[in-house]
Amino acid sequence: MRPFDITIAGEINLDLILYGLAEQMPVERELLADDFRLTLGSSSAILAHNLAVLGMNVGFITKVGVDPLGAIALQRLQAVGVDLSSILTADGLQTGVTILLPHGSTRHILTYPGVMADMSCDELDFEYLASGRHFHISSLFLQKSLQPGLPALCRKLKDRGVTISLDTNDDPADAWGEPLQELLGLIDILLPNEDEAMRMAHTSDVESAAACLAQRIPVVTVKCGSRGSLVRAGQECWSIPSVAVTPIDTIGAGDSFNAGFLQGYVSGLPLPACAEQGNVAAALSTLRPGGTESFRDATLLRAFLAEHPTALHAR
Repeated sequence: MRPFDITIAGEINLDLILYGLAEQMPVERELLADDFRLTLGSSSAILAHNLAVLGMNVGFITKVGVDPLGAIALQRLQAVGVDLSSILTADGLQTGVTILLPHGSTRHILTYPGVMADMSCDELDFEYLASGRHFHISSLFLQKSLQPGLPALCRKLKDRGVTISLDTNDDPADAWGEPLQELLGLIDILLPNEDEAMRMAHTSDVESAAACLAQRIPVVTVKCGSRGSLVRAGQECWSIPSVAVTPIDTIGAGDSFNAGFLQGYVSGLPLPACAEQGNVAAALSTLRPGGTESFRDATLLRAFLAEHPTALHAR
């Protein structure tokens, strides 16, 4: 028996979210937000948190600075039972932070990577990662030091019978090059949003992008926002409609989708059911600010999952 359902090696930071600011902002002026939230940020940490809330045994390796931001972020994960026994600390470096300025359906995203770009594969406890049934990678292009060793790490994990998923998130350079191209031949599941999928496949529509990527990857699951999700496995394709909600905040919805989908995948559900769970988890996440606050609200969580029954359940 493996002690973890899912292991993750990735970044951690806090999100500072300021609401009500204009999209075009003048300089040298005092600009007043009308609301503020401090939440757990970063794709890897949001996924780890929400998977744990959904009942998965999660092992998480990350690197933090010895600072208050890192301590707060780790406390959020410890509170829901994420195992942090193999985390790394970096004296002299700071934990990263992201400042988000939502403007309706769009937002400014300002990130100081801090230590998130410092962790390398040589520092990871391989046996720890291999003790999970599944391994996930997020934010590929932000983790500069991790990138070079990932193909070799994935090959070793596959030799140990571990399945692997990847959510690249955006490539700030818009190059979509290595190590992504090598990793596409090693992973079992790719979890992009529709814009990322089209950029990776160099196509102008999401269906063609999924078909192209599915030639190299067993399962391609594309997040299509309010339209739901598209799943492609070989020649089979499913379009799964979204769950209708009035969103408060879409930050972290994609990572929450990943949590619902991977919970179903590791539990052996059919792919359409995994995507349905992903859609439910994504919709839930939009009902509170940030990517984890809906999952921290036990009353909301249980009521929403009861209203939208799937195999998802709260720990």
